[in-house]
Amino acid sequence: MPADVSGAAVLLLHGSGPGTTAAAWAPLVDALAPHRRVIAPDLLGFGASPRPVGSLRAAWTRQALELVDSLGVTSFAVVGNSAGAAIALAIAATRPDAVTRVVGVGAMGHPMTLSAGLDALWGYGSPSLEHAAELIALINFDPAAATPEAVEARHRATLAQPWYPELFPPPRQRWVDDLSLRREELAEITSPVLLVHGAQDHIVPLRDGFLPLLDVLPDVRGHVFGSCGHAPPLERTDEFNHLLTTFLGE
Repeated sequence: MPADVSGAAVLLLHGSGPGTTAAAWAPLVDALAPHRRVIAPDLLGFGASPRPVGSLRAAWTRQALELVDSLGVTSFAVVGNSAGAAIALAIAATRPDAVTRVVGVGAMGHPMTLSAGLDALWGYGSPSLEHAAELIALINFDPAAATPEAVEARHRATLAQPWYPELFPPPRQRWVDDLSLRREELAEITSPVLLVHGAQDHIVPLRDGFLPLLDVLPDVRGHVFGSCGHAPPLERTDEFNHLLTTFLGE
């Protein structure tokens, strides 16, 4: 994605919903690019990237670290959404001297029970306009988000990823477990962390993601958006961008 290459680096890691790619970060990239070097890959299994093998946490963490290493980046902030937030925390645990700040949005990463919403997300069936509308309704709090244009765009994105159900075959609790860090690992993350969550998040409920992470991370602060689902960067774009750029030190 387009980015300024002279400022401090920010690595953006998208979530694991069907049809998702780094393009989901477009509004944030626009806010960051004038001042930051933005690195926003398609995680393995999404977009044009090949599919991951074995542990998703291991594969996505390795992919992200190999990317920043290949670019010669030795210090960076990392922003992750949902499953991408779990990878952001894993990177902070793996490279404590390199990661300056962490932002977790609708964050996975703490051990939790598979929610009905996450099970439905990962179990997304064959692409159709009807299913795309259901997906938007599952992720967003506001029913008005399912505009015809949004539904069509999501449908096109899912059509480009027909193998998606193969990424998270049942039983899906194992993928939640795979993406979870041990409490001991989380407690050793020294980077400042900002957690951002929607109060009506049905994918990663507040009680399962935000609150336990807030309890165990040593240097953490949190922000909860009311009347917001699993996608604060899109549901509350201006407020979210301001919150994040302030935390990163713009």
